[in-house]
Amino acid sequence: MVEHAFGPYMKQLREQQGFSINQLAEAAGISNSQISRIENGVRGVPKPATIRKIADALAVPYSDMMKQAGYIEAGHDMNQQNVPEWATYKDRRDFKKMLEDDDDLMFDGIPLDEEDKKRIKDVLTGLFWEAKQMNKRKKPDKSDQRP
Repeated sequence: MVEHAFGPYMKQLREQQGFSINQLAEAAGISNSQISRIENGVRGVPKPATIRKIADALAVPYSDMMKQAGYIEAGHDMNQQNVPEWATYKDRRDFKKMLEDDDDLMFDGIPLDEEDKKRIKDVLTGLFWEAKQMNKRKKPDKSDQRP
């Protein structure tokens, strides 16, 4: 991930939009201390759901912020299955299957339009890889276990 670059990138976007830390915090629905910690590199890269709130509040493309955060590779669309380096063949297969599900995405019985579908897939992309990475960290490596 591009952790060292995300905070300054976010701060620059915030300042370009003329937001104070408090104004962005209110618009995004997150604490001003969290925004400060992200911008100063204390907190590191936020989760995709937090990035979505910040992107919406700053009116910048979510995919641009996800690229800067290192969740997806720059220059690629999320639907091209941008895969973290640690992902196995099985991980990539599972992800591809999730994205290719042809069922209509619906909310409250109403089919979603293409923009809403893309936003949902963007969020699912970030959450999918985040969950996969967390699961890999939780599994004990048998070579690390003592007899």
